[in-house]
Amino acid sequence: MALLSDAQHSVLPPRRFPGDSRRHPRADEMADYLTVVEAALGVETIWGVSAIGVEHPGNGSTLVLSTTRGTVQTRNVVCATGAAAHPHLPSWSRSLAVPGVAIHSSQYLYPRQIPAGDVLIVGGGNSGVQIAEELAASHHVTLSVRTPRRERHASRYPSMAQETRAWTGRGLIREPIFGNSYERLRRIGVTIVEASTGAEGAVVTHADGVRTTPTSVIFATGYESGDDWLPAINPGRLRSTTNMPGLFIAGMPRYGGARVDTIAGVWRDAARIARYVTDRP
Repeated sequence: MALLSDAQHSVLPPRRFPGDSRRHPRADEMADYLTVVEAALGVETIWGVSAIGVEHPGNGSTLVLSTTRGTVQTRNVVCATGAAAHPHLPSWSRSLAVPGVAIHSSQYLYPRQIPAGDVLIVGGGNSGVQIAEELAASHHVTLSVRTPRRERHASRYPSMAQETRAWTGRGLIREPIFGNSYERLRRIGVTIVEASTGAEGAVVTHADGVRTTPTSVIFATGYESGDDWLPAINPGRLRSTTNMPGLFIAGMPRYGGARVDTIAGVWRDAARIARYVTDRP
């Protein structure tokens, strides 16, 4: 899979992405790039430690961060656990038992990973569409779509990378499909069906009553944010702040505004938070 953003919009300044700035890097290339950035910054990453809570005891400026390795006292805590931290699966996925594999799109790497046979991809957003296109050459692919998305040229990402509220004020318009279309998928042999609504063993039921029996299922059903470990807080008056002094949130639209969950956006978010930390009395 490749990033929706091109290389020039997938960097943390001033470190450029190697190669053609107009290409769309693969996920593994992005991981390598971030490893290089980490080494250049000289930061020490401690793996295998989870934050489980933060509190502001008393009236002072100290926060207490609780982790799986103990507590830390500090004046500032930045929650950068991301807007897409935990794969989301529909409740009916627990009733699914297929002969092949049933995985979330976050676990998908390449077509050879998926056993031969029919593949059902649940979710008609950008990840689902990209995986469907990639698998179409080697598998019989069915894509189940709840709400068809608008289609936009790849160059419109990340400027249109967000949900928007309908002009009527009722409901949300989902993020568009960038650089692809459902019609293009049909032309290469992908079958598009109504939303998947339930499962019993190897049989998946769809919104129109149709049943399918895929060999494998890939859930391109999105993510849940990584702020579940935080206490009951509210966004602060300034972007990326909260009503707990010293606690800042990076990369989550609820706190930082639209598109902060993109590479370019989180860079601006991080720079803003760095100024807040430096300027704190």
